[in-house]
Amino acid sequence: RPWTYRGVVLKPVSSTTSHPGAVEFKGRWYLAYQTADAEGGGHFRRSGAIDNTLVIFTSDNGGERFSDNWPLVGGKMDLTEGGIRVPWIAHWPAAIAPGGTSARPCLTMDWSATMLELGGVQPHPDYPWDGQTLAPLLHDAAWTGAADRPLFWRMNPRGQRAMRHGDWKYLRVDGVDYLFNLAQDERERANLAPLQP
Repeated sequence: RPWTYRGVVLKPVSSTTSHPGAVEFKGRWYLAYQTADAEGGGHFRRSGAIDNTLVIFTSDNGGERFSDNWPLVGGKMDLTEGGIRVPWIAHWPAAIAPGGTSARPCLTMDWSATMLELGGVQPHPDYPWDGQTLAPLLHDAAWTGAADRPLFWRMNPRGQRAMRHGDWKYLRVDGVDYLFNLAQDERERANLAPLQP
């Protein structure tokens, strides 16, 4: 029987073979997951405000050591696609049509710009937002505006740097430069830098 501790639900399972990702706690195996109700989601649902509340589920990085990011390589602390390409789910029944999907690349800072715009906030002319609003995308999953902008990442461990522009991705790790065409090679295996400097 599942039990909850500080918003984390632990559901007993028989083994990790039938439930990959299960964790051991005091000699037993459990599936662990966070419940939104424990963090206030239940209040929004009971009050009826959930229909007109934007809820976003995402992550700031790829999976950790027990994750399976297949077919992507890498994970947390990597600027390979397995470390930076993460899914997001937006729930807002009053504005988002059900079933929409988009493959449009975006950055976490785009969510800041989106929420501020939806809240009626405009940036100061001297201090523009780092991200671009995704508000039009929430209303129309086919929206592609401003999709052809370069995206940048950097991480101090291993001197990592990355830039994505369209299907092309530049990556530097440990002083080595890589160039990938993600449309043809999302696993980042064929380094095209020597061929297309």
